[in-house]
Amino acid sequence: MHENVSVNLGNLLLSISDALDLIDPTLAAHQQRTAFICWEVGRAAGLSEQDTQQLFSAALLHDIGALTPEEKISIHNNEVENLETHCVFGNLIVEDVPAIKDSAQIIRHHHRKWADWGEPIDTPLVLKSQILVLSDLVERSLKRNKYILHQSDELISGTDALSGTTIHPLVVDIFKEVAQREEFWLDLTSSRLYSLLLNFGPFRKVDIDFENIFSFTDLFRVIIDFRSHFTATHSSGIAASAVAMAGSLGFTEAELALIGIAGYLHDLGKLVIPNSILEKPGSLNKNEYAIMKQHTYFTYMILNTISGLEQIAEWGAYHHEKLDGTGYPFHFSTKEIPLGSRILAIADIFTALAEDRPYRKRLGKAEIKDILLDMANDGKLDKKVVKTLFDNYDEITKQMQDAQTAAMEFYEQRFSKRTKESFG
Repeated sequence: MHENVSVNLGNLLLSISDALDLIDPTLAAHQQRTAFICWEVGRAAGLSEQDTQQLFSAALLHDIGALTPEEKISIHNNEVENLETHCVFGNLIVEDVPAIKDSAQIIRHHHRKWADWGEPIDTPLVLKSQILVLSDLVERSLKRNKYILHQSDELISGTDALSGTTIHPLVVDIFKEVAQREEFWLDLTSSRLYSLLLNFGPFRKVDIDFENIFSFTDLFRVIIDFRSHFTATHSSGIAASAVAMAGSLGFTEAELALIGIAGYLHDLGKLVIPNSILEKPGSLNKNEYAIMKQHTYFTYMILNTISGLEQIAEWGAYHHEKLDGTGYPFHFSTKEIPLGSRILAIADIFTALAEDRPYRKRLGKAEIKDILLDMANDGKLDKKVVKTLFDNYDEITKQMQDAQTAAMEFYEQRFSKRTKESFG
């Protein structure tokens, strides 16, 4: 059914990493640069291909457990006393994704000092974790407003102070050997780093099929929705209602699977939006709304860089476009907006109106119908899709609510409960 849908695993991971680091200029490419350092040090340390892949994917996603822009910036600036929380969350997020589950424990220990290990450095998990600890610290020490070869000696010498306490001396020595090459530093800070890692990195020849792509949906759901109580089940509701509407409109089984993924990923660009805006208990002002408008652009930009997901990128990223051209960010009109995007646009509005939000309680069927019919009659939404929603309202609403209940149970079981257990 999905034999023609596949993506390169490195392409997918690099784009997820990109999305996580878009929130602030001080974080741009942090995880990709950390992954590059890990890759170079790991190769010099003689890691196997499998261990190199595990370390590389862990480095690309090592801060995935920091769910808000504010938390990521604080961690990067060494302003967080308890670094365990995002390490635990990162482990929980990654361990359920088959293609990268072996990286979860490395992420769990990416702030663990050498002095806190009771195992020898040649233990695979210890060595890989220690390489990631060093790589993360070096990248965070890098001054982005200073030419790299004017600070490389300082960055190298800074690792000496960590030797024997934070980092095992062997890992420090291997890094210092790698860091003697100017090419290493110039590649590290190059604007072509994404391309370098994609075309020459550990996953350059590793493709994954549709089932493995779909297994990433829980990861996306967590990083997009679980950063706020008010959005914790939003993408799950949209995916379920979009699939239900698309089914009534004659989509094939393969198309239904794709629109479900698009529903989970439609708000990926919200990773750049501060929680202060997402959780504001009132209407957004003009400046705040302008910031919010960028999220669909970034959804498209991120997903469109993944070869094989072009249709998902369009369906997901166009969900704020309107048929009369008044939507954002592309201002497309009727002929430019595919049916999948029209369905997701209505699923997004319907789900949002049926949810509790910081500024209002959920609305009932009559109020939702008035709002959507008005928008359809004004030429903003597809009348046929709106009609499909209300012709099947009870069934679609049930599927949406069941999906949202399952999403909340998933959160409670995998995060709330397990995190409490981890911290006693």
